[in-house]
Amino acid sequence: MLADELASTHGVRAEVVAADLSDPDSRSRIASELASRGLAVDVLVNNAGLSTTGAVHRGAADRDLAMIRTDVEAIVHLCSLFLPGMVERKTGAVLNVASTAAFQPLPGQAGYGASKAFVLSYSRATRAELKGTGVTMTVLCPGPVETEFAESAGFTEEESTNALPKFMWVSAADVAKVAIDGLAKDRAVVIPGFANRVGAAVAHLTPRRVLVPMLAKQHPALKD
Repeated sequence: MLADELASTHGVRAEVVAADLSDPDSRSRIASELASRGLAVDVLVNNAGLSTTGAVHRGAADRDLAMIRTDVEAIVHLCSLFLPGMVERKTGAVLNVASTAAFQPLPGQAGYGASKAFVLSYSRATRAELKGTGVTMTVLCPGPVETEFAESAGFTEEESTNALPKFMWVSAADVAKVAIDGLAKDRAVVIPGFANRVGAAVAHLTPRRVLVPMLAKQHPALKD
């Protein structure tokens, strides 16, 4: 078990609280369970996420809604649960995980791109609200990461590789390091990898009438 490994290797206390982040009651029990164990949250990392793929009119509403509940609703709920305590103690930090998908609409993953755009906007706004409280908020916007995320979303390895050039891919370990460094330095937005930072800037500035049709044409989930 990972918690046991962390405890034995690093001499730390590692606790596990199982929860379904798509379920409000389950999320609420995280806070009550931590309180019962005498634990206060000093750093909150909202990392859980998933994506559906394909055209909205061909998709399954239940899967899209589960994605929204996990990628959007859970972040808002957990921040609402744990930020008050951080502000009261005048110390704490939050790392919300968005994506470079947040910087433009994403045909083929419309709900996912919109969810990450929400996370980016929500994090920037909440960060401003927290100014002077002693609590910080950073939003992480990775590009493609070498995990099983793409396969879980329904892409084959070949589709994932062909959709985005290899030089844009970043290892999970490197993303984690950049994220923690950015959180420690109180950076507002962290984008791992030079190519992804350039890509996010270009996507943000390119006219939508040019960019969106191009993205729709090249997305693997929209190809016949």
